[in-house]
Amino acid sequence: QVQLVESGGGLVQAGGSLRLSCAASGRTFSSYVMGWFRQAPGKEREFVAAISRSGGNTYYADSVKGRFTISRDNAKNTVYLQMNSLKPEDTAVYYCAAGSVYTGNYYQSSEYIYWGQGTQVTVSS
Repeated sequence: QVQLVESGGGLVQAGGSLRLSCAASGRTFSSYVMGWFRQAPGKEREFVAAISRSGGNTYYADSVKGRFTISRDNAKNTVYLQMNSLKPEDTAVYYCAAGSVYTGNYYQSSEYIYWGQGTQVTVSS
């Protein structure tokens, strides 16, 4: 069992930055692929970024590529999402997730079995 707790959300102006953190409980953090997803009001949950177990490989949605950076610290059981050049369309609840993702389908929410409660990110224009 893994419990995930996100933090770092808030209100920021367009063009600003935020850093989200996701702290995981348990000793098996490094055995999971970690992902970030987001859900805006009235929209489906969408993939944002994912990172491999060692942190050596990262994957991004086209909408955030070049602006967001995912990283992880396995010693601290924490995954991060650095968000720069934020846009109003980035406004959403952001969730971190953990999964085995043996299929390689990092973009699919169904590949992740543990989810955090979410943290709100609001970008004003």
